[in-house]
Amino acid sequence: MFVHSGFKSYVFVVSSLIDMYAKCGSIEDAWKVFNETPVHNVVCWSAMIVGYVRCGQGQKALELSQQMHQDGVEPDSMTFVGILNGCASVAALEEGRCVHKQIVQNGCKLDLCVGNSIIDMYAKCGSIEDAQRVFNRMSTHDVISWNAMISSYVTCGKGQEALELYQEMQQKGVEPDHVTFLAVLNACASIAALEEGRHIHGQIVQSNCESDLFVGSSPR
Repeated sequence: MFVHSGFKSYVFVVSSLIDMYAKCGSIEDAWKVFNETPVHNVVCWSAMIVGYVRCGQGQKALELSQQMHQDGVEPDSMTFVGILNGCASVAALEEGRCVHKQIVQNGCKLDLCVGNSIIDMYAKCGSIEDAQRVFNRMSTHDVISWNAMISSYVTCGKGQEALELYQEMQQKGVEPDHVTFLAVLNACASIAALEEGRHIHGQIVQSNCESDLFVGSSPR
């Protein structure tokens, strides 16, 4: 019945239904809508891939991306972000590298969203060197870019490098958020950097982030 209002409206409604069911935790209903839809374009595929990732089924998302490729549908930025997040969720480093290569080959614009997803994927897959290379090649960074790199250094046991990156972030004039503070506090804890931790505590108070549950409960 959606077809009568035009293909674009039809695709919009289908993708919105998939997104709604996935966000409500009913991935089965999302898949039913997708599966019963006679025509899929990149918007529908992307919505379903992102839906699987959102529901913690990263492997399913990667399998669906392969099916999309077999059907000859070209991915867009949203699709790549979904697939990269799927790779990150299951630590699929080689698949992630293939997706990164495909992004470059397709000439997809490495905007902040795509770039941040590539950094996050490499970081969560344990390849901090690749994450740093992508970070260095990006023309602009936002707080999410910095958070991904700082957190990856902490996860890899490089607390001092994480604190140095945090200092560089401040020099660039990027305002930290509660995710940044959580990461740098964990960095301080990992290397017993008491004075740095006290200094960061003062910054948290000044930024009114102290009441944040995650920051407030972080080890100091």
